Amino acid sequence: MTETNELSHVHQLGDIVGPANVLTGDDAAPAMIDTRTKFHGQSFAVVRPGSTNEVAAVVAWCSDNDVCIVTQGGNTGLSGGGQLNEPRPSIVLSLVRMNRIEDVDPEGWTMTVQAGVTIEAMQEAAAAVDRKFAPDWGARGSATIGGGIATDAGGNNVVRYGNMRDQLLGLEAVLADGQVWNGLRAIRKDSSGYDMKHLFIGSEGTLGVITRAVVKLFPATDHEQSALASLRHLDDLMDVFALANEVAPDSITAFELMAETGVARVCEVFDLTHPMAERSDFYVLVKLANTQPVTDQLAEFLSVGAERGHITDAAIASTAEQEGRLWTIREEIPPMNLYPHQSKGLKMDTAVPIAKMGEYHDAVRAIAAELVPDAVAYGFGHVGDGNLHMMVLPLADEDVDEFLDVRDELVRRIDQATFALGGTLSAEHGVGRELTERVNPQKSEVEWNMMRTIKAAFDPEDRFNPGALLPPA
Repeated sequence: MTETNELSHVHQLGDIVGPANVLTGDDAAPAMIDTRTKFHGQSFAVVRPGSTNEVAAVVAWCSDNDVCIVTQGGNTGLSGGGQLNEPRPSIVLSLVRMNRIEDVDPEGWTMTVQAGVTIEAMQEAAAAVDRKFAPDWGARGSATIGGGIATDAGGNNVVRYGNMRDQLLGLEAVLADGQVWNGLRAIRKDSSGYDMKHLFIGSEGTLGVITRAVVKLFPATDHEQSALASLRHLDDLMDVFALANEVAPDSITAFELMAETGVARVCEVFDLTHPMAERSDFYVLVKLANTQPVTDQLAEFLSVGAERGHITDAAIASTAEQEGRLWTIREEIPPMNLYPHQSKGLKMDTAVPIAKMGEYHDAVRAIAAELVPDAVAYGFGHVGDGNLHMMVLPLADEDVDEFLDVRDELVRRIDQATFALGGTLSAEHGVGRELTERVNPQKSEVEWNMMRTIKAAFDPEDRFNPGALLPPA
């Protein structure tokens, strides 16, 4: 696209959303790079509509002018789905201005929001009326509900409340020709045909632009308490998970695995006191939450776990400060802030059947030890729903070249191990652009073709986030 055409496009888009809401050059630069600094986009502008009508007008303009669209919320994605490198002209459609909570209905147990509202703002709005919006993860302060829906995000509370898909009652979306589909239904049961909202959940912006949503609310859990428990051995993991469900089936909200490698590194980098007097190779961070006190349930869980020989030590959060410290360790254990060369390493968002979690962890560690024995390899994640984030990273600058020499083989071997155990490469982060070349063996060609047929029906010109989600045909 020539500089003259680009300038004309910017002016025309400014007529729709206001000149101040079309960003270019240095002002647009933050949207062109992902949070891991791994993926870089080249869109000519960031366009920030303030309403569904403005979104529809921008999409219609893009259709008329053969311009592609990648939609962004908080730009906290971890799979490169928000950065577009496309030969055709493209824009980033940022929904950060669409950040209004339109309705909180405590009697109906619902909330209606625009797509740019942050997860944290929704949590706070629910708490203000003695309700709970369940999804939660570390980037809650900047991640938006639109992005969470588009990737079918998970997080810490999935073991009790389910993925983002389980939170949605209704959606509104703008289609490829600029039409608005209003599916904002706040009802729990509807057997009147295809449930269209499920096509948009997890679609990563490839079918349309999600603009508003109706979500479920749950009873507020005023009594919450966590404990970090040392495992005798990783083989005890499933026994300890079963015990948590046995002792506190109505209270277990989070059940997170953390390796000592990651815990020690977080404490070192963030100058935190290690929570455990005696170190173990693996810990589980367990959180109980209920409308009634959970202290006795947590004590019973730890006591019985110790009696059975599964748990060797524990740190119990008795104050809000201690609670926050334990969860700070969990939220900082991803490698972005821990290792200088994390963008060169492998970030895995795999899920396998829960009973195979330990087997999978050991398999990945064994492959890494064989191919790159000097690399850092550790796992953490949402054990209660089978989602394990394994990381294999070069430790220092002098290790990067050696790591890159074997990276492709490392990826191939680990992916094979994932598929062999009936797993997925993307449990909650989406396919984005990072996994499109790798994910094909996970599904049959019949299933991929079904998805391509849906994509072609909704977006026949392939303008919505081309190159994301779907592997090459």
